[in-house]
Amino acid sequence: MVLGQAGYNNPMEEITLIATTKFGLEALVKRELQDLGFTELLVSEGRVEFAAAPHDIPRLNLWLRCADRVLVKVGEFTAVTFDELFEQTKALPWEKWITADGEFPINARSVKSTLQSERTCQAIVKKAVAERLSAAYGVDWLAESGALYTIQVTIRRDTALLTIDTSGLGLHKRGYRAEAGAAPLKETLAAALVQLSFWNKDRLLIDPFCGAGTILIEAALIGRNIAPGMRRDFAAEGWTAVPEEAWRAAQDEAEAAIDREGELQLFGSDVDETAVATARENAILAGLGGDITFS
Repeated sequence: MVLGQAGYNNPMEEITLIATTKFGLEALVKRELQDLGFTELLVSEGRVEFAAAPHDIPRLNLWLRCADRVLVKVGEFTAVTFDELFEQTKALPWEKWITADGEFPINARSVKSTLQSERTCQAIVKKAVAERLSAAYGVDWLAESGALYTIQVTIRRDTALLTIDTSGLGLHKRGYRAEAGAAPLKETLAAALVQLSFWNKDRLLIDPFCGAGTILIEAALIGRNIAPGMRRDFAAEGWTAVPEEAWRAAQDEAEAAIDREGELQLFGSDVDETAVATARENAILAGLGGDITFS
């Protein structure tokens, strides 16, 4: 390992990932993961946990339509004192992911736990990770000027779960919505509504109150088999632990999978002319201007 680089040099090494989602959409995310070839999925409230490899991270971020984020699970343990939180966090192999110059902000959340102060938990995890990285890289000071590795610590009923966010911005940020309108619907939820309706590309879909056009755009992405993350960037694109060639391969695979055959029957309308103009602009930004008729 070159000094300062993360230690996952085997892109096939097994890791544990977590796809987070809104409550009630777990079954849809599970189905999406199964369609992507993942098995032995552990479903719980707001998340699906599964075995994967570092090279899977690009494909998951590109293709998951209903998930909020893709997280790397670094560790999980019981912590009822701040000393336990510090020592067990420090014992985790952070250097396998975070480089010597990596930026690692901490987000903390505590639910029904002995350790109630989220700010204190945040500070303790920050110190523990910093000490671990300093020792691993043989340095006294961490610049935090490199790639972003956002660490999330969630303590629920005294069980601490520590993860690193691979997505960056939430996966609902597809990159096509210039304007959201007065009552925006998240893209991930819109995609879920389309999938729950059992719509397919050969069927008619009408949204008479289309607003910013999000439901119809998500339907068009599904109908054309376009990966929803193709027009955006992800935090893990800057990680040495995720091979650059894995991102190129995932993008090439997504491009090749696009179905450009046939016409889609997608129609949207709204009493608000501004909303219709916004919906039309968003569809164009998504590269789907010719697939949806707005009025």
